[in-house]
Amino acid sequence: MADPELPVPDGLVLRPFRGVRFAVADLAAVTSPPYDLIGETGVRDLLTAHPNNVVRLILPGADRHRYAEARQTLHAWLSSSVLVTDEVPGVYVYEQSGPGTLQRGLIGEVGLASPERGTILPHEDVMPGPVADRLALMRTTEANLEPIFLLYEGGGGAATRLVDQVAAARTPLVETVTGDGLRHRLWAVTDPAELAAVDADLRPRRALIADGHHRYATYRALQAEHRATGHEAAGHHTAASPDSAAGPWDFGLALLVDSDAYPPDLQAIHRVIPGLPLGEALARAKGAWQAHEYADLAEGLAALREIAGPAFLLAAGGPAHLITDPDPDQVAHAMPTGRSARWRALNTSILAEFLLPKVWGMRDDEHSVRIVHHDPEAAVRLAHDFGGTAVLMNPLAVDDVLAVAAQGERVPRKSTSFGPKPRTGLLMRLLTPGRSC
Repeated sequence: MADPELPVPDGLVLRPFRGVRFAVADLAAVTSPPYDLIGETGVRDLLTAHPNNVVRLILPGADRHRYAEARQTLHAWLSSSVLVTDEVPGVYVYEQSGPGTLQRGLIGEVGLASPERGTILPHEDVMPGPVADRLALMRTTEANLEPIFLLYEGGGGAATRLVDQVAAARTPLVETVTGDGLRHRLWAVTDPAELAAVDADLRPRRALIADGHHRYATYRALQAEHRATGHEAAGHHTAASPDSAAGPWDFGLALLVDSDAYPPDLQAIHRVIPGLPLGEALARAKGAWQAHEYADLAEGLAALREIAGPAFLLAAGGPAHLITDPDPDQVAHAMPTGRSARWRALNTSILAEFLLPKVWGMRDDEHSVRIVHHDPEAAVRLAHDFGGTAVLMNPLAVDDVLAVAAQGERVPRKSTSFGPKPRTGLLMRLLTPGRSC
């Protein structure tokens, strides 16, 4: 049940805010991927790219003072006008485009709601470590430094029509091309009539969290913290329910995309198991799976893509081994009770509940298993370097993810990677009274 002391949005609410943006000549050089896609090498590269790269805020140093360091850096950049705050609150049209890619959506303050409300649906579980880290960062900086990514079935409604009209006819506020070849453009929508049309279109809808489960959980934890301590910031007084007024902590920064107009690109998240040699992994798997050897990674990946059922490609350099057709009785025995047939058939469910714990004797957690987004070659290199095994898989189907989330279930952690993800550093949101409004 939702906490009765927390305001409950009456639908999907995306509210205008005063965006915080970099005022530097080379905008691409101060942006970054989302925090959880940046490895140690990536941090070094971003720090080298520009002295004001946003990575100094989202991934500050490793010592115990790192969150205070991020706050000091944020305040210094605001004071020196490296960062500027827009004068008029708006909802921002955001476009990403490139070869084979076009995605448009709206960035604003999304009203926070518990999953039980059915307005904002999570589809993955979260781990306590990342939530604690993001909570400490948000609490200390009093800012949302990067948006979460939400999808909704908009049917090309009024909000989407406005997004397309703005992108086609208006001069962007921001335009840059990042190193991955994507062009990013941003417009501020401040006209009251246009904002009202967006609000009316969105309120009856619901959204799926595509990316940012840990940050959304952090938004809600921070909201509960401020409500519980009585430190909720006054300033915004839009009624979220008949009996309560909503403040900045009752919202979080989000990109909202109409998946009917702009279908997402859903990619796999691969696993690397350090210390489990490929030969041992394969030998154990043969007790429950059919194994097929391929001369190299490319041949193995091509074969993996042709498999509709549960299948994984095991590799560490050299020949790759495709495991398919798991023993149905062993799989059924491993699956937890109370789960739907659709959930039980997901390849990530079979990985998390059967292959890893029953076949290899480990859990799919942040201590035993490393993850690699999208890139099978990078996963294989990592496995080779650590004397382990890369476990490569096909992406889940979008329809399966939506169906599982709609019935209140969540897929195992790190099951999906929706894209393209919003670029961090293009737009931020301050929560502190007097600066955010």
